[in-house]
Amino acid sequence: MGFRQIKGAVSYHSGLAAEESVATVYARAGLEVVERRWRGSEGEIDLIARDGDGFVFIEVKKSRTHGEAAQQLSRRQISRIFDAATEYVGLAPLGLMTQMRFDVALVDAVGRVEVLENAMAA
Repeated sequence: MGFRQIKGAVSYHSGLAAEESVATVYARAGLEVVERRWRGSEGEIDLIARDGDGFVFIEVKKSRTHGEAAQQLSRRQISRIFDAATEYVGLAPLGLMTQMRFDVALVDAVGRVEVLENAMAA
């Protein structure tokens, strides 16, 4: 296995661990994580949690610091997340009338999680 492959595998597993940590934070807050790495035709959403009759769409960003993690979220990515969330709630009983919230969960190098609720409000 070459250096690039090793680095890619480490990044992949580090991302999975970050998502698991974030899922635990939401579960402790009483929300049920109903989807992980949900992929629609418009893009992927890292985590989706149920909040009553609505959903919380969670983008997980991991970096050395929370600040660096936050800087990784681009406008293009936010647009894809909104489009994918619209596709997801289109399958829900209330369709586009479903309550939605868009959070960003930042994970630093030592695994500390900071959740920015409604961070991607339109």
